[in-house]
Amino acid sequence: MSAALERFRIVLVDTSHPGNIGATARAMLTMGLTRLTLVNPRRFPDPDAVARASGATRVLDAARVVGTLDEALDGCVLVVGLSARRREFAGRVLPVRAAAAAAVAHAARGDVALVFGGEMSGLSNRELARCGIVATIPTDAGYGSLNLAAAVQVAAYELRVAAAGDAVWTAPRFAPATADEIEALYRHGTQTLIDMRFLDPERPKRLLPRLRRLFARAGLEKEEVNILRGILARIDELVRRGPRR
Repeated sequence: MSAALERFRIVLVDTSHPGNIGATARAMLTMGLTRLTLVNPRRFPDPDAVARASGATRVLDAARVVGTLDEALDGCVLVVGLSARRREFAGRVLPVRAAAAAAVAHAARGDVALVFGGEMSGLSNRELARCGIVATIPTDAGYGSLNLAAAVQVAAYELRVAAAGDAVWTAPRFAPATADEIEALYRHGTQTLIDMRFLDPERPKRLLPRLRRLFARAGLEKEEVNILRGILARIDELVRRGPRR
């Protein structure tokens, strides 16, 4: 996990449904965030939160519950508030991706808080005024309502990418076929097509160049060439045997 991610607090204000707290914990832990602060949650701890956390209970177990936003933000070098609604007196407004990059840069100096409002109306103007950056998630103009935990997931993902990059797992790589092996496959395939009377060697037209192009584009592996040669060998056997009576 990136050391920068340890500096982030996810702050939920006036959360009404404990299930959203649990789903937030899950969204956080999948992205390597573990510090959750709850300001005046209506119900917490709660079995619904545990159920929706889907195993991310260590985030719930370590969550701080405080009475005011001031307590939640104490000691932070930057506060980012998430809001979908336009605000007349909002300060610096950034799309969430740019906000995440700015937040990671500030995390080199200390804790950074991402603050999310309640499910019904989000952050109040007064709460948003505490935020140095207002982050917004670009959504469709016709329907921009995101579930609280979904908004946390998007923001947490952008934080992780900004802090640790977007490298993912890769499929195993196998030995590539040599030029000689591919050429042998080409010759074998050509002869099989002639024996099947699919290819007229006197009038090949574009079939053979296209097969060469196909093999070159495929980037064949050694084992794949062996499989294809095995298929061709079986076709050769059936062609020699002739039709059954």
